[in-house]
Amino acid sequence: MVRNIDTTALRAFATVVAAGGVTRAAALLHLTQSAVSMQVKRLEEALDVQLLDRTGRGVTLTPQGELVLAYARRMLMLNDELLDRMRESAPAGEIRLGVPHDIVPRCIPAILRAFAADYPRVTITLISGATRMLKEMYAEGACDVILTTEAAPDAGGQEIVRLPLIWVGAEGGTMWQQRPLRLAFSQNCIFRAAAQDALDRADIPWAMALTADSDRAVDATVSADLACHVLIDGFDMMDLAPVPHGGSLPNLGELGISLYSAPGAPDPARARLLEIIRDTYSSLRSERKRPVLVSG
Repeated sequence: MVRNIDTTALRAFATVVAAGGVTRAAALLHLTQSAVSMQVKRLEEALDVQLLDRTGRGVTLTPQGELVLAYARRMLMLNDELLDRMRESAPAGEIRLGVPHDIVPRCIPAILRAFAADYPRVTITLISGATRMLKEMYAEGACDVILTTEAAPDAGGQEIVRLPLIWVGAEGGTMWQQRPLRLAFSQNCIFRAAAQDALDRADIPWAMALTADSDRAVDATVSADLACHVLIDGFDMMDLAPVPHGGSLPNLGELGISLYSAPGAPDPARARLLEIIRDTYSSLRSERKRPVLVSG
């Protein structure tokens, strides 16, 4: 008896793992969350194994899931490679994408993976830097598409999600309790002035522990519990965690993530990239499960 594995179910499973959850996978696949969950369940039934450990939060693979994921990625790669070979008119080229350092890790890997599945011959050149630098590059024509973190977009920009700013520090750290509160920011970080102004209004003394050109230097200083920093909620990085201050640090308000795309002739590859970016970042609004820690 001939048996076939449904590549749609394989793609749903692989996308859930790559995106880190059903919500973002559904946005990337243009399906409902229930449809994606059903596809994964259908694959489990076809293989007679459990792929995901559903006892905790997030996406955790079972040992069988690890094995199936390796096969799924290989099968989908061959599937997509064959389709690409058959598409004689498949676009090729380059899109220069600028993204602020602190909002890269959470979403960009899933965006690049989803885009590559549709346009494997188009190269994405990723440029990471502060919002000010990216906007200057965009104005000079050095970036085709940029994301920014700013209070409101300029003309030509579109705010795609708005989220709270939060205080972050080392996992289990105590620096946030010390006074003066020591801060670490890069030279061009727009969060710096917002944090300093909020502390001044709350009459909380502060001092700069580090002012650097390198975002990695800031991350290292904060993860060593030598300073605190500010990020958009949901974008805390490895070794950094929201500060559980219970209201002893001031509320920082909200900030938008905006999208800019340089004008030009219609480009289906860029249009698809913009669609994936909007869907992925917009889905963060519904994914915020933990309470916001910046308010009293």
